[in-house]
Amino acid sequence: MKQILLVCNSGMSTSMLVKKMQQSATERGIEVSIEAKSITEAKKNIHEADVILIGPQIRYELPAVKEIAGDIPVEAIDMRDYGMMNGPKVLDQALALIGE
Repeated sequence: MKQILLVCNSGMSTSMLVKKMQQSATERGIEVSIEAKSITEAKKNIHEADVILIGPQIRYELPAVKEIAGDIPVEAIDMRDYGMMNGPKVLDQALALIGE
């Protein structure tokens, strides 16, 4: 099972996006674990994730998170997809980063 980590300021704003991504994964029969965490919490156990997506509101943290993550793919979520809570599209982004 792949581990997808969404990171934002507080971990709260992405919780709705997590639900929509999980729903899309279930509909497609894809087994994934998706979590939303604040940047502070994410840094504590970042190496448990297979892919990390950062909310557009903290895009400035991208270089720092990439450095901490090492070989784990890290990318910012597209502002439009985030704003529209487009779970299927963000799920596709995460899966593409890990070659699924």
